[in-house]
Amino acid sequence: MTGQHVLIDTIDDALPQTQCGKCGYPGCRPYAEAIVAGEPINRCPPGGDATVARLAELTGREPSPLEEPAQPPLVALIREAECIGCTKCIQACPVDAILGASKRMHTVIAAECTGCELCIAPCPVDCIDLLPHPDWLAADSEAAKQDYLHARARNGRQRFTARNRRLARQAREKRLERQRRLIRQTSRASRNTSDNRLEQRQRQMAVNAAEQALRRARQQLAHAERQGTVEAIETARDRVAQASRLLDDARASLDITPSC
Repeated sequence: MTGQHVLIDTIDDALPQTQCGKCGYPGCRPYAEAIVAGEPINRCPPGGDATVARLAELTGREPSPLEEPAQPPLVALIREAECIGCTKCIQACPVDAILGASKRMHTVIAAECTGCELCIAPCPVDCIDLLPHPDWLAADSEAAKQDYLHARARNGRQRFTARNRRLARQAREKRLERQRRLIRQTSRASRNTSDNRLEQRQRQMAVNAAEQALRRARQQLAHAERQGTVEAIETARDRVAQASRLLDDARASLDITPSC
């Protein structure tokens, strides 16, 4: 791991992991990367002045006033009697802290909520309030407050990472299913058409799509290996394996074998 990656990790650890986007980036990790690239260090309201001071120490820059007022730890509360079950807040939550289903009442898991506010804007009936987090209010000493902030940051990072992996897996599965559908369609077409050239072209299209998926998966694996992140490498290897199986299916439909 390079010195730059170590610095990104250290800065990421200093951020509050609310994943709120108030810094202008889609999460704390992207903001850490942007800071290393030269972005200002004063764009994290949930972190407050303490985070600005810590970032100044890490980057060797001068502390500067926050661009927006500091924000204490918050929690979202859904007024459940008014909830219409639209699932928009569930889709917006960066840490999967909202439970519910379509046309069913939703509720916030307070212990998992980072108070990011991202659920507020999508709600079409304005039934979500933001309140001081009860665990923060219950912290009766500076040590207890720091323990709460550290626990929130650790949990927020883990849940944000898990959600992103889930979304990436679901997107990958949809893409693979579309490619499998193309393979099945070309296979059916091959049984129902007498035009050999069309049949071959359709099968080749399926192979080409599968080859592109495999190349993309290998590129992602190479990037993950350069980053040196174990979880990312394992995920990328799974993608390579899935793409390889898809290509094998496509080549079997085309009745060719890979060259050695």
